[in-house]
Amino acid sequence: MSDVRVRFAPSPTGLLHIGGARTALFNWLYARHVGGKFVLRVEDTDQSRNTQEAVDVIFRGMRWLGLDWDEGPDGKGGTQGERGPYFQSQRGSIYAKHLEKLQATGKTYEDGGALKFKMPKTPCVVKDMVCGDVTFDRTVEPDLVIRRKDGSPVFHFVNVVDDLEMGITHVIRGEDHLSNTQKHIALYEALGVTPPQYAHIPLILNQSGSKMSKRDDGAALGFYEDAGYLPAAVRNYLCLLGWSPGANEEVLDIHEIVKRFELKDLNRSNARFDAAKLFWINGEYWRAMADSEFAEFAKTYLAKHRPTAASLSESLRDGLLRVIREKIRTGKELAEWMDPYLTEDYSYSPEARKKQFSNPDAGKLLHGLEQGFAALDGDLTDAAAEMICKKVAEDAALPKPAKVIHLLRAAVSGHTVGPSLFPLLTVLGKKTVVARLGRTRSLFDSGKLGEAT
Repeated sequence: MSDVRVRFAPSPTGLLHIGGARTALFNWLYARHVGGKFVLRVEDTDQSRNTQEAVDVIFRGMRWLGLDWDEGPDGKGGTQGERGPYFQSQRGSIYAKHLEKLQATGKTYEDGGALKFKMPKTPCVVKDMVCGDVTFDRTVEPDLVIRRKDGSPVFHFVNVVDDLEMGITHVIRGEDHLSNTQKHIALYEALGVTPPQYAHIPLILNQSGSKMSKRDDGAALGFYEDAGYLPAAVRNYLCLLGWSPGANEEVLDIHEIVKRFELKDLNRSNARFDAAKLFWINGEYWRAMADSEFAEFAKTYLAKHRPTAASLSESLRDGLLRVIREKIRTGKELAEWMDPYLTEDYSYSPEARKKQFSNPDAGKLLHGLEQGFAALDGDLTDAAAEMICKKVAEDAALPKPAKVIHLLRAAVSGHTVGPSLFPLLTVLGKKTVVARLGRTRSLFDSGKLGEAT
């Protein structure tokens, strides 16, 4: 068992940023790769900004990604088998002890009610496992506030104390923290302790090339859960933001990534977030899902986002899922493609109104389709639906049935795109298809399907 100990130390002040999620992931990967420990620590000393809701967002995001942590406050695990995390707000006595130790060195002083640490005025070389040796000129570095006027400790101090107390051996965090490291090293030296090893990972940039901020679309991890991405796919993609498995490989099982992950392989250059690539990777995982996995995913996602789907008969629901799955790649798309079949009072899209129902001949074709399906003897099949479309096209002297098929889709779903039409009709069944055709024809005849409606 390795003695490596790493940590993820988020502040609960809002959403779990995609960059924070990647930092947690890289720490988790390294711990699992070397057989070390992954510690979760909530840095909640700023009580004016912290919320329980934000804490819950962090926990939910990590669990969604499958990032389990190893240690709780007692080192043995918490309630209900859940281990950790540490909360800085519960560690005041520990900080007080180390503050006294630091004051005893003569390197602190009072200033306006706050306590400051005398920063050394000598150069500092940060030996970083990703960035290499980085030199900081501390000759003009201001002294560091380590305790506020109200008596609360400051981030830099408690960060160092916690890493020291928890035996953290490697600090893996975003490159935006690199400038803080020379301050932390000074505190370690003043306390007479060897600092951990540092690995500052590259920033994540948005498509414009600037640092991805909370205001950017898709910056929050929760966005992808709500949109119905698969957590394994998102996790896989995040691994590629700053690390490469080599050999042009991109879709890898997490166990294989754990096996290969090395800090020395982290990229020095910043990573650009590519939503299209993430969508593609999600599609690869989507196609690879077993039927039982997809059924469970669909059940869970629809229960939250389309609870009315539960009222469908099992045969209809399963049939719709089967024909829809081929065409979509996320839970959000699944829900949207299910919408037309969750009610018989479905709406018609602007595209359907413009492309299909602006044709004055649509009424005659709809009437022919309605009669054709109503007269069908026996169960509706793909072949029977195709024959009806061909017959209606022939009766209307159309060279091909394409116009009839497109109109039929719009009539039974309200949309111009969707699952393979004939299998969809078979799933809906003759009675429903006839009823939907009748509804659409009636609305068309009454002038309610025009573009301006």
